[in-house]
Amino acid sequence: MPAKKTVDAPMRLQKFLAEAGVASRRKAEEMIREGRVEVNGDLATIGMSVGPKDKVQADGRTIRLHKASRSLTLIMNKPKGVLCTNFDPHDAHTVFTILPEELQQERLFCAGRLDKDSEGMLILTNDGDLANRITHPSGGVVKRYRVMLNRPLDRAIIPKMLQGVTREGELLYALKIIPAPLGPDKELRCEVHLQQGRKREIRRLFEAFGYHVKKLKRIQMGKLVMKKLPPGAVRPLSQKELELLFQS
Repeated sequence: MPAKKTVDAPMRLQKFLAEAGVASRRKAEEMIREGRVEVNGDLATIGMSVGPKDKVQADGRTIRLHKASRSLTLIMNKPKGVLCTNFDPHDAHTVFTILPEELQQERLFCAGRLDKDSEGMLILTNDGDLANRITHPSGGVVKRYRVMLNRPLDRAIIPKMLQGVTREGELLYALKIIPAPLGPDKELRCEVHLQQGRKREIRRLFEAFGYHVKKLKRIQMGKLVMKKLPPGAVRPLSQKELELLFQS
């Protein structure tokens, strides 16, 4: 079991939430902006700090800081139909409930999420700094996805998708889109590369151009490729594999 740790000195709220295993720093900032975090009964704000006497709540749960007894980073082949969240009041079926029993007591969170209908490579960790490096664009981690569309992809729109389109105040774009060269239904399939990874970005990007994504699977992050891992299975990453995440 992880050992408890008190907040000895004030720290930024998003770092506190990350170290407590609630979410990565980037996701913690989103939670704060969405009004899902309170400090001492008041809505939290970006940039505020918390100390040992502050009461922090996220989604109505009181959050306490823990220090993991060990650093742990896992790779999972996320199946379709499960959520990438530590807690959801409307759906109890999450990636953490399908972990092996011996791992369910670890304070893990997702380093880069996949939506409920997507599948594939997912990194789970208790290291907040590592998660921030993976998810923040400054970390330079390129994620690769295989996509199946509802109708043939018009290659003429690819330059426009690389340039990007603004939706709901966010610029959605891909680093690279590669039409499938071979195989059945090749005109419906493509590979998409992202570096930033906003919420449902690939789906929203294709929707902006009149397409519906029927299937979405993440297959690679950096130079780390997911191989021979059945849906729902999980295993620890070696130090060499961790280094591959940050190689382009």
